[in-house]
Amino acid sequence: MKLLRVKTDYFKNCEDGFMIDLVAKSRKTSEDKEYELQEIAPDLHVYNTMAFVGKNASGKTSAIELLDACYSILGDFRLEGKHYSYDGVKLEIIFYHEKFIYLYELTLGADTSLGNKAVFRNEHIYRKQYYKTNLKDIYDRASFVELTDLGELPEDTSNIFFVLKKKQTRAIYFDSFENGVDTYQLMFKALKNYGIDSMVLANVLKIFDENVEDLQRLDDHNYKLIFSGEEKMLSDTQLIYMLSSGTTKGILLYTLMVASLKEGFDLLVDEIENHFHKTLVENMISLYKDKTVNRHNASLIFTTHYCEVLDQMGRQDNIWICKSGVHVSLSNMYEDYQIRPELLKSKQYYNNAFQTAVNYDELMRLKRKLKK
Repeated sequence: MKLLRVKTDYFKNCEDGFMIDLVAKSRKTSEDKEYELQEIAPDLHVYNTMAFVGKNASGKTSAIELLDACYSILGDFRLEGKHYSYDGVKLEIIFYHEKFIYLYELTLGADTSLGNKAVFRNEHIYRKQYYKTNLKDIYDRASFVELTDLGELPEDTSNIFFVLKKKQTRAIYFDSFENGVDTYQLMFKALKNYGIDSMVLANVLKIFDENVEDLQRLDDHNYKLIFSGEEKMLSDTQLIYMLSSGTTKGILLYTLMVASLKEGFDLLVDEIENHFHKTLVENMISLYKDKTVNRHNASLIFTTHYCEVLDQMGRQDNIWICKSGVHVSLSNMYEDYQIRPELLKSKQYYNNAFQTAVNYDELMRLKRKLKK
């Protein structure tokens, strides 16, 4: 299964018709096919990496949370535990699965109990067989045929179960908030669930803190840390004060990245540069672009304020510009801007080619007030 496009009305503060397309739009060079794209069916390419950029409060998090919601439905057939309202949200999810293109549309409702679950209403599932000759028309609704008589499920379970049938991790969302002491439990759970070798963890630890030689879980709240040759028995509360916040957050993110590359599910990261040196971010992008490492078509989808990382991305159609007025809107760097491909994307960003610059007048006004 690979997600191709999502479209929504009434999701958070997004404008109606808010849409994210994951299918490559511009010309595909041989170099692009080697490093930037993955072919999931004949001539059908999606991105190895995709970015959302924009200034503060521009809607980057809303965009990636929309993808997270869709992946939750496709992976767990449920949507629960989110911090936003589900009531009245309309979704159109298009994905590729086993030689077919599926179009799934639905309306979400709020669970009437005290639980934080979405209920699924007005569900319709359509499909058509994919042929490379109809690549340009893969979203043409007229060519889809609706699937009927699928069966009945509880209202908090999506009918997409009848298509995908088995729960599976389709993506993991790593947000910009701290998980505190739970970080270590999450990390060791990921190591176990995805069969990641302990030597990989040792390598990840060294990347973020060369003084950390080993970390072992003793029980839910206690760990053995070997730090600069000294063995320490620490609770999770002590451990989080022993290690820097960047190390704690980094070892979890890199563990999830390893799992993503190993299993082939997508990794969604909000504010990828938060707490990290730029080299670590650039390394993540390069790993997803390397087919000898990314052998199972995983994608890295992230938001960032650090526009220099965009210069690592050879294409423009996998970069989305977020803006917020009355509602959050998206524009695509390739489709909506005339940017010459040989120019540095970061330089165009700083030159305000995408109307995303910080309000300079307000900064100067603040400076004048501070001088008084």
